[in-house]
Amino acid sequence: QVQLVESGGELVQPGGSLRLSCAASGSFVSINAMGWYRQAPGKQRELVATISSNGNTNYADSVKGRFTVSRDNAKNTIYLQMNNLKSEDTAVYSCNAYVRFSGYVQLRWGQGTQVTVSS
Repeated sequence: QVQLVESGGELVQPGGSLRLSCAASGSFVSINAMGWYRQAPGKQRELVATISSNGNTNYADSVKGRFTVSRDNAKNTIYLQMNNLKSEDTAVYSCNAYVRFSGYVQLRWGQGTQVTVSS
């Protein structure tokens, strides 16, 4: 069984910074693309950032210049450095990963971590 476990979410003031982590554990061949998504109350889940296995990144326009996605392939971990946080960044942040098993690939999700930006 494969698990994705996020950490790092908390209450932060506007203008502050947070670093989220998401680690994959279990039995698999490798991890392909990974990503961060968020869902605010009453809104649909939206893409925040993605990163391929070779480090190519993609960001939502709303976070460009403020958020940075990175990964450590040796640790099967993805990170999201969030700077200059705004109240509209408040959401549950979830990671996903395309996990390669022997002969197939599956998309797996973490359980999410709450980020609240408020004074």
